[in-house]
Amino acid sequence: QVQVVESGGGLVQPGGSLRLSCAASGSFWSILDMGWYRQVPGKQRELVATITRDGTTDYADSMKGRFAISRDNAKNTVYLQMNSLNPEDTAVYFCNAEIQGNRFDRASPCWGQGTQVTVSS
Repeated sequence: QVQVVESGGGLVQPGGSLRLSCAASGSFWSILDMGWYRQVPGKQRELVATITRDGTTDYADSMKGRFAISRDNAKNTVYLQMNSLNPEDTAVYFCNAEIQGNRFDRASPCWGQGTQVTVSS
């Protein structure tokens, strides 16, 4: 069974920084794309950033220049460095990993439980 677990959330003051981590564990062939999404109550989950296995990144416009996604394939881990945080960044942040169970399988999305990020003074 594959597990995806986020960590690193918490309370931070406006203008501050946080680094989120997400690690995938279990039995699988490969992890393709990984990404971060966020959701606030009453709103749809939105894209924050994604990264391919070879390191190609994509960001939502409002995160460009403030957030940086990276990954360590050897550790099956993706990171999100968040800088210049503002109260509008308050949300539950979810990690997604597109996981290939076996060599010839199509990848399936695997979501973590989420980690709360609160930006407040």
